[in-house]
Amino acid sequence: MPSTPAASVLFVCVHNAGRSQMAAGFLQHLAGDRVEVRSAGSVPGDRVNPAAVEAMREVGIDISGRRPKVLTTEAVQASDYVITMGCGDACPVFPGKTYLDWALEDPAGKGVESVRPIRDRIKARVEALIAEIDARREA
Repeated sequence: MPSTPAASVLFVCVHNAGRSQMAAGFLQHLAGDRVEVRSAGSVPGDRVNPAAVEAMREVGIDISGRRPKVLTTEAVQASDYVITMGCGDACPVFPGKTYLDWALEDPAGKGVESVRPIRDRIKARVEALIAEIDARREA
């Protein structure tokens, strides 16, 4: 296991209560210490979406203890990958970062049945991201 992470990733959505929290949960679960994980929101909510917590619990990942955080310039500067999910132009741009925009439906106000497909799409994208990070490290 490497002593320093292969990359650092920042997931950003508007409220940091659903999509970005699920993505961070998957990345931490699937990559472990190989990748440093952050999440933030341009307008953070009061708590993580209960339907997102339940959907993640169903796949064995507990995000119930997480709290939405405000997006900071420092978090962007400290990240190799900045992945936005519906926060538009709120994210500052710095040279040398990899920026990706994942068009994913916002789970806000939806029940767990509607959040499951969003969760599954996030998992697939996180798995592809891990493969990209690993390929860059090996190159």
